[in-house]
Amino acid sequence: MMVLVTYDVNTETPEGRRRLRHVARECVNYGQRVQNSVFECLVDPAQFAKLKHSLAGIIDKERDSVRFYFLGANWKNRVEHLGSNTGYDPEGLLVT
Repeated sequence: MMVLVTYDVNTETPEGRRRLRHVARECVNYGQRVQNSVFECLVDPAQFAKLKHSLAGIIDKERDSVRFYFLGANWKNRVEHLGSNTGYDPEGLLVT
C-alpha cells in the first residue's frame, strides 16, 4: 500500500531540530522524499506498523505532528504531479 507521510516538527529548540532529523531519517528508511516534510512510502501493513511506532517514539506529541494518508493499492490513479522533479517509480529498480 502507498502511504503519504507528512510531518511538522517544532524546531525552535536544539531538541526539536534533532527530532526533525530523526523523523526524516526514519522516513527515508521506508520511502522517498517528495517534498521537504513529505514522503511516499510503499509499505506492507507490518512495515507501516513499524514506521508508525518508530515515529511515535521520536516526536514530542505536545509540539509535533505526523499525518498518514493511505492511497491504497491503486495509488497511481490518485497521484498527479505538476512542475519540477518529475518523480520516480517506487516499484521500479533502485540504483545506488
